[in-house]
Parts: sequence; C-alpha cells; structure tokens
Amino acid sequence: MPDLEQQLGSDLQGGCKALGLSLEQKQLDRLLAYLQLLIKWNRAYNLTAVREPAQMVPRHLLDSLVIHPYVHGRRLIDVGTGAGLPGVPLAILCPGRDFHLLDSNGKKARFLFQVKTALGLDNMTVHHARVESFEAGEPFNVVLSRAFASLQDMVAGCRHLLARDGRFLAMKGAYPGPELEAVAGQCDIAAVHPLRVPGLAEQRHLVEMALLPGAGRRQ
Repeated sequence: MPDLEQQLGSDLQGGCKALGLSLEQKQLDRLLAYLQLLIKWNRAYNLTAVREPAQMVPRHLLDSLVIHPYVHGRRLIDVGTGAGLPGVPLAILCPGRDFHLLDSNGKKARFLFQVKTALGLDNMTVHHARVESFEAGEPFNVVLSRAFASLQDMVAGCRHLLARDGRFLAMKGAYPGPELEAVAGQCDIAAVHPLRVPGLAEQRHLVEMALLPGAGRRQ
C-alpha cells in the first residue's frame, strides 16, 4: 500500500504540473486523503464505476481540476455531484470560494459528509436533495455539472438556482452538438472549451452558458 500511495501522489503531482497548477502540500495531501476515502468507501457503496486506484487520479481528480481556469464567483453548486466530482477537488483547490454539493443519493451524501469532516473542508456544504425541489437561500454564481444530465435537462432543472448574471458550466465528453442546438433558444453559449486531461486520451469539453434575457429563472 505505501508503494501505491507514493505512486498516486507522484501521478497527481505530475498531472497538476501538466495543468499548470501550483498546489500547496496541504492541498495535495487533502486530494490524496479524499482519494483514499473514495477507494475505501467504493468497495462497499459503489460510488464510482472506476475501480482501479491509479485510474482515479486522471479520471476523477485531474478531470475535475482541469476546469479550474473557468471557475469564477463566490458561490458554486455542483448538482448531481455523486462522489463529489468535481466539487470536492475544486473546494480543496479554491478555499476562498463556497462550494455546495447536491445529490439525491443517500449513500453518496453520507460519504460526502464524511469527506467534509475528515478533510476539514469548511468551504464545502453537502445537500441531500433532488435538484428540482432544492431551494437555496441565495442564488449561485455558477451551477456546475459533470455527466449529470443533458444540457436541456440541466437548464430545466437548475435554472432556479442560477444568479441573474450566473453561468452554467457543464462538463461533457465529446462535443455535444445536438445538446447545444436543443438549448439555443434559452441560453447564450458563451464558449465550448476543449479540455486536455493528463493521462486521458478521451475527448473532454466544458460548456459555458448563461440564460438568455427573457428565458428567466423558474418561478
């Protein structure tokens, strides 16, 4: 196990360097501690289909951290966060921002509460609820999702959470042409950023969009 931990740490450091991220040792330690919790809990609770620890570094940690340059604002919500991706890695990377992680699965929510406590992530709040019925006291600057739903479903289910000048950030694999067409009448597509994740050959894209004037938040 020490050899595995050393390899995971080396892979993470190399990946962060390739992404141009300069992390403090405390942040690297927290990311690796989160990974160890994910490996442990995944055996019993099936939190992720990725079983190989070495694959969790690029497929989970680096895949989450790669969107850091496009993350802005003080309040962000990760809808359908599952095992905390990308919310947990981003909360570790950005201690000055408030991250809210939302999921309707009770086991995953319990795991996230454990992560928050074990890692001391004071800037992370966990919500066990369905996004359609979840009401925040204050709207969010960014509504974020990673393989949560189609763009159309994301806009329909999450528009009530978005601040007036807020942005949706949707993490996708291949370029989502048909999905973009489906929301063209409701959203201004600010950009579709191609992403390169160290250690992954698959396509990755980040869709950045805002509600068009008149599209409105859900009443």
